[in-house]
Amino acid sequence: MFKKVLIANRGEIALRIHRACKEMGISTVAVHSTADSDAMHVRLADESVCIGPPSATESYLNIPAILSAATLTDADAIHPGYGFLSENANFARIVEEHGIAFIGPSSNLIAIMGDKVAAKEAMKKAGVPVVPGSDGAVATARDASKIAAAIGYPVIVKAASGGGGRGMKVVERAGDLESAFNLAATEAKANFGDATVYIEKFLGQPRHVEVQVIADGKGNAVHLFERDCSLQRKHQKVLEEAPCPILDEATRQHIGKVCADAAGRIDYLSAGTFEFLYENGEFYFIEMNTRIQVEHPITEMICDIDIVSEMIRIAAGEEMSLRQQDIAINGHAFECRINAEDPTTFAPSPGRIEEFHAPGGLGVRVDSALYAGYSIPAYYDSLVAKLIVHGRDRDEALMRMRRALGEMVVSGVSTTIPLHKRLVDDPSFIANTYDIHWLESFVATD
Repeated sequence: MFKKVLIANRGEIALRIHRACKEMGISTVAVHSTADSDAMHVRLADESVCIGPPSATESYLNIPAILSAATLTDADAIHPGYGFLSENANFARIVEEHGIAFIGPSSNLIAIMGDKVAAKEAMKKAGVPVVPGSDGAVATARDASKIAAAIGYPVIVKAASGGGGRGMKVVERAGDLESAFNLAATEAKANFGDATVYIEKFLGQPRHVEVQVIADGKGNAVHLFERDCSLQRKHQKVLEEAPCPILDEATRQHIGKVCADAAGRIDYLSAGTFEFLYENGEFYFIEMNTRIQVEHPITEMICDIDIVSEMIRIAAGEEMSLRQQDIAINGHAFECRINAEDPTTFAPSPGRIEEFHAPGGLGVRVDSALYAGYSIPAYYDSLVAKLIVHGRDRDEALMRMRRALGEMVVSGVSTTIPLHKRLVDDPSFIANTYDIHWLESFVATD
């Protein structure tokens, strides 16, 4: 087992990884920018190293600085968390070349799954259902027009190296395709350094369903069932639940097995997530995330499995302790992403926390690095806390989330807590009649 893990991240996920390490008897190293000198993960880690100024490009994305910190502290492994360098194949490769364990999949698999076109091809070969669309990258608007005519409008043009909604354009009719194609390619080049795009059928009212897997890199893999992440704004998830409330047991077991089998076929190693659009009883693969997910706690709650600890054990070369027949769903869980944003305009709201009170009680978990007196920097993602609840069924979990939201206090900055209070009381959410487009309309009514 590792003796010391460097955590190449910040905020709540850095603290989450620290906690898993401490429970395993592993020392931790926190890296931080000058803006995060007083961050909670820095305070709690066994060692800390400042790796640069506030800008992420000069600190949390600074590969030489992170590797220098690992060498300086004699860390034998690096956990990248999510975001930043977590899905950067070059970073994983360099870590590997320096004889340091990367707690995640191989650089080769990260590269394949980071290219949406290559990932789609790999999944088709592994027996995973995909969205109808182009067989690989599309070179010109003329080629795009032929493909769109064959699969039917509406279509969506996507950046092959994209994410977070950038380089992504929905096209309702043929006359708009050329301009959308060129705009998507331009955005893709500007944001990802790669103008490659591809085309898929745009589904009208799908749900976003993702399947959590854990694999040992030797062909052995298990699934931890699925999460519903359909409540999204500008392709950013806002509230998630597990399991997906609209799947029956047979469908759930089927798609879980498909994903576990696929992970085994590609010799996947570590935790990973297969993301799908689900409509009219059919699953359509959209991407695979080769890292820990923001919403992993709801899977941990319903399966009673520490996903981060499993990632560490597998990276250390230990046998995977999980067997599919031993994994079962226990109850229902929700996660509300609490952002330091105006709940109506969604403008970022950095600043000093005056009061912070985390809700508690049975079945309530708060993953956050906040504390009273902490100043939220203006340089990073606005996620400041994840409020997670668990109940014996969806109704109990929903009642518990309402109670927990009512208890939570974050003052000094604006947060999205009021939005979540509205969401959990909304009849469409309660009745499960929403899709991935629903939240955009919901927030537009404010």
